[in-house]
Amino acid sequence: MISNTQDTSSAAALFASLNASSSSAAKTSTAADTQDRFLKLLVTQMKNQDPLNPMDNAQVTSQMAQLSTVTGIDTLNTTLKALSDSMISTQSLQAASMIGHGVLVPGSSVDLSSGKGYGGIDLTQSADKVDIAISDQAGALVRNMQLGAQPAGLVNWQWDGRNDAGASVADGSYTFAVKSTQASNAVDATALQFGMVSSVTQGKQGVALSVGQLDGIALSQVRQIL
Repeated sequence: MISNTQDTSSAAALFASLNASSSSAAKTSTAADTQDRFLKLLVTQMKNQDPLNPMDNAQVTSQMAQLSTVTGIDTLNTTLKALSDSMISTQSLQAASMIGHGVLVPGSSVDLSSGKGYGGIDLTQSADKVDIAISDQAGALVRNMQLGAQPAGLVNWQWDGRNDAGASVADGSYTFAVKSTQASNAVDATALQFGMVSSVTQGKQGVALSVGQLDGIALSQVRQIL
């Protein structure tokens, strides 16, 4: 017959051993290791139980349920890690195929090249009046383009490189602002700038694009591929 004192000492020694092992290999623990330690603990408890006061079925069932839960969590973590790695690889392939293509991303710059500039807006609802105000780097108004009524969603626009007087302006970088209204009420609109995808970077935050002079553009920010 094993005394209660012996039971306590054996259990304490076992827990100390398990904890020491767990601390030294915490970073390399696997689901199999966790299951093995759990089973060893349960078997040791059953071997050293008091015959006059054995563990009841509820205790055994409870500990087996804990084992199943821990093993399930480890398996789920492994599955999610594999799924995450797969998604990153897929995103990288998708992003790489965009190199050399033009895209619209949030921004308020417009590059004029060979007398042509492109941009876009994203309207939350339809508008009966949409104006695009293009300014130079000094902030001086160069051209006010009236797009008229536009439906909700993406709207592309093109600038012919002329100012309000009809004269051609120099190629370079300009900025633009959007003003949209519906029955004299302002309509929310997101300014979108056009740029060519030049490179793809995979970092801690996922896949990012270099678009024109912009870096770190997430795939989710691409509103349209042209």
